[in-house]
Amino acid sequence: MSTTQPLLIELGTEELPVKALPGLAQAFFDGVLDGLHKRGIGFERDGAKPLYTPRRLAVRLNAVQTQQPEQKSEVLGPYLNIALDGDGQPTKALQGFAAKAGIDWTALERTSDAKGERFVHRAVKPGADTASLLPEIVREALAAMPIPKPMRWGDHDYGFARPAHWLVLLFGKDVVPAQVLGIASDRMSRGHRFMHDKPVWFSAPEDYVESLRSAQVLVDPDERRERIVREVEQAARGAGGVARIDEGILEEVNGLTEWPVAIACGFEREFLRVPQEALIATMEANQKFFPVLDGEGHLTERFIGVANIVSRDENEVRKGYERVIRPRFADAKFFYDEDLKQGLASMGEGLKTVKYQDKLGSVADKVARVAALAEAIAPAAGIDPALAKRAALLSKNDLQSRMVNEFPELQGIAGRYYALAADESAEVAAAIDEAYMPRFAGDAIAPSKLGQVVAIAERLDTLAGGFAAGLKPTGNKDPFSLRRNALGLARTIIESQLSVSLDALFAKASAAVVPVVHAYLESIESPKKRKDEEARVHPFLPAADGDNGVEFAIDLNDFTRERLRSYYADVGVTHPQFESVLERGSSDLFDFDRRVQAIVEFAKLPEAEALAAANKRSRNILKKVEGALPEAIDAALFAEPAERELAEAVDAAAADTDPLLAQRDYVAVLGRLARLRPQVDAFFDRVMVNVDDAAVRNNRLALLKRLSDRLGSVAAIEHLSI
Repeated sequence: MSTTQPLLIELGTEELPVKALPGLAQAFFDGVLDGLHKRGIGFERDGAKPLYTPRRLAVRLNAVQTQQPEQKSEVLGPYLNIALDGDGQPTKALQGFAAKAGIDWTALERTSDAKGERFVHRAVKPGADTASLLPEIVREALAAMPIPKPMRWGDHDYGFARPAHWLVLLFGKDVVPAQVLGIASDRMSRGHRFMHDKPVWFSAPEDYVESLRSAQVLVDPDERRERIVREVEQAARGAGGVARIDEGILEEVNGLTEWPVAIACGFEREFLRVPQEALIATMEANQKFFPVLDGEGHLTERFIGVANIVSRDENEVRKGYERVIRPRFADAKFFYDEDLKQGLASMGEGLKTVKYQDKLGSVADKVARVAALAEAIAPAAGIDPALAKRAALLSKNDLQSRMVNEFPELQGIAGRYYALAADESAEVAAAIDEAYMPRFAGDAIAPSKLGQVVAIAERLDTLAGGFAAGLKPTGNKDPFSLRRNALGLARTIIESQLSVSLDALFAKASAAVVPVVHAYLESIESPKKRKDEEARVHPFLPAADGDNGVEFAIDLNDFTRERLRSYYADVGVTHPQFESVLERGSSDLFDFDRRVQAIVEFAKLPEAEALAAANKRSRNILKKVEGALPEAIDAALFAEPAERELAEAVDAAAADTDPLLAQRDYVAVLGRLARLRPQVDAFFDRVMVNVDDAAVRNNRLALLKRLSDRLGSVAAIEHLSI
């Protein structure tokens, strides 16, 4: 049994790219572990994880086997009919195989497969010492790392993400001799660049984390992250507020520091007139600072910077942080003040000159289409159509603002501020912002009904226009984000509980956008260019008058509903459950959602599997029927008690579920239908459907159809059958 030793590998470098750092550390860690695993070297993984700072990548394992297990090999040789001649003597083929194996042919073993008996060379050799394999493992791990553009330094042929300066390679208490990236391995690391600029000596891997901590380096990213959060929160409390800690910014700061120290800073109160989102974006994205908010979530004039040093004069560091942020805030204030002078309404005039897409006109054209859609959708949401139209007409005006030009992520947010400044209603101002929601995966939908209407109208036009212009995504390419827009549309309709027909919505959106595409095509003078452009639009683009748009509408609807597959999978809806509702084909997505929730609950019932199987059997029988079945079931033709009992049970279930279906109480519908199981089981156990008597057979088929239609009234439950 091989003994074990702790292992430490640390590669020291210049500062690594901060956003790539966690991924590089994970790749190095995985590469080393994969190298050990491929060579059959056992190791203890419990507690092991990537260790890193801006200047180092490290792997530390508590127990690694000191030697490979025995290495067994098996090399197949020629078949007997080729290996031996008629006298049973070796042919040149066998002699060559034996010579390559380094043994006499008589020492070879034999094995058999489907083609017959053949010679085989089996060998066992002792495993190599782990220490002798570690240099190669490290080199392989580095070579496999995802570094798109490796840097080169000096006159070396090799490259890495940043120039490398030291290599620690300890196995137990011993240094493993190695040359990696032109560096000889050692037991010497480096401390903090400013607070401990001297070598750090490790006697054994177990000393690694503590020795670096003593040298003002926190090599464990989790420990470093916890320190940042603790210090930032403490500094914010001291400043009388609460720190806003964005996970992405936290991760970047974690990748920029080895010994983080939080420093409370401030800025002039006059800057708080600027939309706080702009100031927060500047602090976070540009400077990696943490804003301080008050108890109501409003920005205060305080922020927290994180230094990578314990300064002898913290006040100077504070002044530096405040100095770099002031010009950016001044720019934001200038942009905001100038935009207020222009006014939101006048900004909209500039949209006429901004192209939205070649075939779809200007941004102003799009806004007009969205406004008409919002006006039409509003009554279904209980919203004043004039209010919806007003919000939609203003929803893109801030694209012409200086603020959005500088901070594109403030689209809609800036519009909200400018709308309030222009004395628009609070509802309209909020809807301008909410029209962009959900902005990203996991984001909430628009909270207000007015915002939901504008958000739906915006996405309807984007999807209908994108499809008409031939921009439907292919593969991973989706330049107009149509997948994200489709999911946002579906989510908004479902989560707002808006009962509308998706078919009708897309028909209205298409009716507005299709003539625009045709007008563009007709404006092309060159016959060749027109032909090329016509080939790029949707293959089933409706005619200019709206006719022949069936395939186009189906494509739009299918594309949107398909986006729900992953949406429901994320909350535990299985593929068969989703397919059962998808086949039902509801055009009302809120209704679709209620059916999904009902089928999930139905699937939990003990009767679900049996009824699903019975409906699958019924459907298969009915598929083979030729000709029309009787519309009414004739009780006089019943010959078996089981068919009479099933007919009565189905009639009772239909009477009970008709009002429930009208109320869309699908959970109650399926719960009531589950009570049909005894009669359904008895029918299939005791009744032969395809009897010779045509009248009896058709009557039983009609009963099956009535049963199947009722069982499928919520979803195609046969999909639940295994």
